[in-house]
Amino acid sequence: MSHAPGLTGLPRGVKVLLGCLPGIAAAVALVLCAYGVERAAETSAVPAPSREAAAYTAPRPPIVSRAAWTAGTTHEQPPPRYDDEVVAVFIHHTDSPNDYDCAEAPAGIRNVYEGQTAGRDWDDIGYNFVVDRCGTIYEGRAGGTGRPVTGAHTQGFNHRTAGIAALGTFTAGVPVPPAMERAIAELAAWKLGLSGTDPRSDVRLVSSNGASRYAAGSTAVLPALAGHSDGYMTSCPGAALQARLPAIRQRAAELQGRRPGARPQEDSRIAGSSGQRDEGRRGQQGGEQQGEQSGEQHGE
Repeated sequence: MSHAPGLTGLPRGVKVLLGCLPGIAAAVALVLCAYGVERAAETSAVPAPSREAAAYTAPRPPIVSRAAWTAGTTHEQPPPRYDDEVVAVFIHHTDSPNDYDCAEAPAGIRNVYEGQTAGRDWDDIGYNFVVDRCGTIYEGRAGGTGRPVTGAHTQGFNHRTAGIAALGTFTAGVPVPPAMERAIAELAAWKLGLSGTDPRSDVRLVSSNGASRYAAGSTAVLPALAGHSDGYMTSCPGAALQARLPAIRQRAAELQGRRPGARPQEDSRIAGSSGQRDEGRRGQQGGEQQGEQSGEQHGE
């Protein structure tokens, strides 16, 4: 059985229908049908949008409420401020003693809080989270652990980031407790997973303050899991903890279900203040003075 020119590859039912139509009508129908077949082939060749990023999440680790360390404080707490998401975390140390019992950690965090609110007139503790030497994670700045609370921990880069502080001092030669390191990785994996961010990747952050390492308004390419010193001129989080960040990044990525050793790509999103000024002091441009003002206490 012979086929009319141009009918090869069309469904049999379509061939029969075209054979019953007069010349011009059949030609028009043939063109329309062929176009439809071609479009269907093109559509089937295009892969479905990847849902890979959404799959790379990690469970929320146990987090102790800030009520555990705010008992007895009298500071009036203003409403928290929020960003749209968290695409990077900055690791700090509190530059406080290491020889505490873990049951004393709430008192240690309260001392940091009082030093920042009473001593510097900040509106709250600057860090979003504090991790003690036993690996207990404490809620820091108020606003909700699962929400993108604007912190006051890294001058110039407080927007769309979270500050995680290791309770203690981790200068060169000081061992970082394995439990603390694991907890930081678990916390970073969960927090960055909420935005689909690979902890091993680099992200683009817009500086909001020229007192940082980058001019105000400029775009900096920084690790998604960065040390405080990556964004500001400081020795925080200490040479010992800074040296552990590559291992913490890898562990956090694995907790998100990412393949070990896979080469992460730079996140193309540009996260920053979009003209916002860092905030923190009551009624002032506080965050502009916060987050490593002069290399003083509490990892600042």
